[in-house]
Amino acid sequence: MTTLVSLKNIAFDIEGRSILKNISFDIQQGEIITLIGPNGAGKTTLIKIILGLQKPSSGERSLRKKLTIGYMPQKLHIDNSMPLTVKRFLSLAGDKLLDIQSALARTGVTHVINSPVQTISGGEMQRVLLARALLSRPDLLVLDEPVQGVDITGQRELYNLITQIRDEDHCSVLMVSHDLHLVMASTDSVICINKHICCSGHPQVVKKHPAYLNLFGLEATEMAIYTHQHDHKHDIHGDIISEHQANVNTGPKNA
Repeated sequence: MTTLVSLKNIAFDIEGRSILKNISFDIQQGEIITLIGPNGAGKTTLIKIILGLQKPSSGERSLRKKLTIGYMPQKLHIDNSMPLTVKRFLSLAGDKLLDIQSALARTGVTHVINSPVQTISGGEMQRVLLARALLSRPDLLVLDEPVQGVDITGQRELYNLITQIRDEDHCSVLMVSHDLHLVMASTDSVICINKHICCSGHPQVVKKHPAYLNLFGLEATEMAIYTHQHDHKHDIHGDIISEHQANVNTGPKNA
């Protein structure tokens, strides 16, 4: 199995405060890893180090040669006075219209291509950001809270879409999440951090680990594990639609 990213004893300090210490793990090709932890645990800082946007105070970060990373940020603020359509926003990455249309089709939001970004819903915006991350045809998708601001049904649909993209593109996915029970059916392994790695492994193992229970409480283990039944379809807002409506809305799929 090919290692895409390797972190060894990563530490990050700022003004005498330890933000991260002794972080070591690898990201292998084709796997989905979910990074969880409480607020202030250092998750976003760790993502910045992986992306090369922040230098660690100590430790080693190494990437596979010619690795391409697609990044979906946690938040994106666009001034309401800026006249920016979804098409224009995605074209800023230098991609052609055909590529933009294809990426939006994959994430299910081709209908917003000419809409101002300020007018689309939270769920649509997350799918636009995911489409943007896909434009580079990445070997690794780094998704910082990809379901932020999305309702519960929309979250489930997005997690299913992320898994589908991994299966189709054979890429790896590193997700940041604060909610283990929703991603349990969509991740291969979990790394729980609170400035250091508290526990890691299969989600079923992590949710029973004393360190996880100490951080999130017993009630976190009592939540139902989500598994999605693929006997129906949803529209972009998460509502169930008939097969006929789905075919009208999406058209025939490529074999």
